[in-house]
Amino acid sequence: MCIIFFKFDPRPVSKNAYRLILAANRDEFYHRPSKLADFWGNNSEILSGLDMEEGKAGGTWLGISTRGKLGALTNYLQPRQEPDARGRGELVTHFLTSDMDSLSYLKKVSTEGHLYNGFNLIAADLSTTKGDVVCYYGNRGEPEPVVLTPGTYGLSNALLETPWRKLCFGKQLFMEVVEQSEALPKDALVSRLLDVLNNEEAQLPDPAIEDQGREYVQPILSKYAAVCVRCSTYGTRTNTIILVDADGHVTFTERSMLDHDTSRWETNTHEFTLQS
Repeated sequence: MCIIFFKFDPRPVSKNAYRLILAANRDEFYHRPSKLADFWGNNSEILSGLDMEEGKAGGTWLGISTRGKLGALTNYLQPRQEPDARGRGELVTHFLTSDMDSLSYLKKVSTEGHLYNGFNLIAADLSTTKGDVVCYYGNRGEPEPVVLTPGTYGLSNALLETPWRKLCFGKQLFMEVVEQSEALPKDALVSRLLDVLNNEEAQLPDPAIEDQGREYVQPILSKYAAVCVRCSTYGTRTNTIILVDADGHVTFTERSMLDHDTSRWETNTHEFTLQS
């Protein structure tokens, strides 16, 4: 389970406004090995965490490049997983390392979607000269990817904007912070967004999540019904905030759980300016 909230406006009117504000949680088994976000790739142009699970190593759930390519992935809640399916994390890394634009890439992915278990994929081209393009494709939804209009979106483990109660609740909290973003110092904005991502209030009952995950045990679904998931061995272990301002300056903040311990966290921030 994961959750992503984002607002984008390619051409903000105010100099103090952000072109992109993204807040995301990665939910995973605490013991699954991964690397903290850092730069990698040719000329260290890509910034992301990396999955180090055997057979899935090198995949990622969220990343951005200095060239302005951004990819974000969530799994689709489905009762049964196909054990021989391809690792979904490669969908993000392949986009970040490719020369394809976001829509062309997602069109290619849509022809191969049957090779993977359920997923949602956001792919974006953030350019200071041509304007920003953000696209979406889910392999359990429409057959073709879509180009998103500027606005605010929420994505969890159903299709984009599926009104799960936790998604609606979290999106409202996110929008309240975003509305104040121009007046807030950047550090305060990041802190407020992290508060949104770490809200553990279960949004129950939720017939939609129960229907989609109908073969899961009810107590497990109840744990999944909060923005921040917290179970004994599984839950939210990475918070990520990405801010892109009007000048193309990127601030990437990652808060990560250490040593499978829900009481120990490390926060790191990376900053760079997009290549025009």
